[in-house]
Amino acid sequence: MNTELIYKYFTTLTDTQKEHFQGLEALYQDWNKKINVVSRKDIDELYLRHVLHSLGIAKIQSFNEGARILDVGTGGGFPGIPLAILFPEVQFTLVDAIGKKVKVVQEVVEGLGLENVTAHHSRVEDLDGQFDFIVSRAVAAMPTFVHWTRGKIKKDSAHERKNGILYLKGGDLEEELKEYKTVQIFDLGEYFEEDFFETKKVVYLPQKFKG
Repeated sequence: MNTELIYKYFTTLTDTQKEHFQGLEALYQDWNKKINVVSRKDIDELYLRHVLHSLGIAKIQSFNEGARILDVGTGGGFPGIPLAILFPEVQFTLVDAIGKKVKVVQEVVEGLGLENVTAHHSRVEDLDGQFDFIVSRAVAAMPTFVHWTRGKIKKDSAHERKNGILYLKGGDLEEELKEYKTVQIFDLGEYFEEDFFETKKVVYLPQKFKG
């Protein structure tokens, strides 16, 4: 399976992008032996459970050249690193409060030679700057996540879709999202045919501003 799974759904990749995607497995296999950032089961299905899952965001939202994207609670670099490979003209800032995970991210970024990624060992609340979109993989319930990231989203949108949060989640989200009237939920099973994606979703929450 491996990278062919990525090429199946993303058919216009450049040779450089393909090289980067191919390079992920060896780098993560190597670093996972030193610092366990991906479970043993998941490392064997890296391209399905981590890379393609991360790229699900790209099926919902494409990022314009020069956009700034913040990945909060990136862990081992997901969804930020796969998205950074897919969008080389976009700047990605990856942040995590666990230093050893950030070290892996930095080593993977360096190993691939990605020049559009910076990684920070920090809480998102302590990070400076504003971004077009904030991406993440289910690091907290949405109300908590919204609180953490308050003030981090740019007011002026450069995309057709308003700036906001793009959140990879699974399962029943009704209770968690009931207070958000403008939220949109996209089922990844409509984009990817693998069983893994049956319950996986991208939650889009546009940034609200008080007028």
